[in-house]
Amino acid sequence: MKVTLAKQAGFCFGVKRATQLAFEAAGKDQKTYTLGPIIHSPQVVGKLENLGIRALDSLDGLEQGTIIIRSHGVELKEIDEAQQKNLNIVDATCPFVKKAQKHVKELSEEGYNVVVVGDAEHPEVQGIVSYGGEKVFVVASGDDVTKLPKMKKIGVVAQTTQSFENLKNVVFECLQRGREIRVYNTICDATAVRQEEAKELAGQVDCMLVIGGFNSANTHRLLEVCAEIQPHTYHIETAEEIDPSWFECAERVGVTAGASTPKWIIDEVMNKIEELNKSD
Repeated sequence: MKVTLAKQAGFCFGVKRATQLAFEAAGKDQKTYTLGPIIHSPQVVGKLENLGIRALDSLDGLEQGTIIIRSHGVELKEIDEAQQKNLNIVDATCPFVKKAQKHVKELSEEGYNVVVVGDAEHPEVQGIVSYGGEKVFVVASGDDVTKLPKMKKIGVVAQTTQSFENLKNVVFECLQRGREIRVYNTICDATAVRQEEAKELAGQVDCMLVIGGFNSANTHRLLEVCAEIQPHTYHIETAEEIDPSWFECAERVGVTAGASTPKWIIDEVMNKIEELNKSD
């Protein structure tokens, strides 16, 4: 059985930067927290907890200490609250997410109705939306755009983990709803490259494994693009979840991982597959 690991699997720049900032902050202040999980990897969050850095759902009751802003960013009101409380703020927001926040703010100020392409329940999207004015709409697909009112000026930005195809479909529908359209392609370069590489790999193998947090949006996107091509695609968080039966009729196995998946977990998965390969 031949096993191929995607070249771009694992941590992207933004996640690597966020985790580095979090681990550097450990031990500097006895009261150090992250506002939400630093990244969508329960294993990394667990390591930080072991170092004394706990994830908080809100700033309620926190009056001093250090707060680390997660890689997905947070809502503007939460930044304001942290500043008002004079907390020490370590901003680990991904630079790509920052760009999306900036564009939404500027578009709103310039009188555009803003359409954000993404998952309305995702913290990254909720943070991005908070930088806009009253007329901000979140759409998951082009079909959602057809339900929007006609608008004179429409500005479009995307959740960083969206597929280019979905963004393109939304923009097409926006052209039917507005007279003036301004589009910012805020999809992360690493996300786009991973998705294209995963598609290519999925078409060459008999079984595909996608490693990453079950709460990770970019990992779910990888799962979707792989499953469209290779039905025998499986999502796992750790090596313990591997089912040997997946490989019974497989001569070629592909492995990719979301941008929040640490190298040590990828290594454990690869070692586990190698062990199963040797035992056949």
